[in-house]
Amino acid sequence: MFGGAIGGGSQQPAQPAMGGQGQMDPNAQLMAAEQEMEMVTTMFEHLTDLCYKKCLIQRYSDEELTKAESVCIDRCVAKYFQVNREVSDKLAKISQANSM
Repeated sequence: MFGGAIGGGSQQPAQPAMGGQGQMDPNAQLMAAEQEMEMVTTMFEHLTDLCYKKCLIQRYSDEELTKAESVCIDRCVAKYFQVNREVSDKLAKISQANSM
């Protein structure tokens, strides 16, 4: 999900244990799902914190986002995902080159 390593972390999901028919072991499926959920949660927390600090005025004068805040958040999130994808692609290429 989200192109590989998420949130800049170096955690990689455990390799799934395969049964005799090529089926993933249910315990391995659960562990992989839990790891992915943890990575997505960590990424979301980091993204939220980063864009909040960068874009939102600390003294709230209005209950709605200003146009400037909204645009800043959109750009912050887009850049975060773009950089994340580029780093993930680069790491995948390095990993693939090392495995040959």
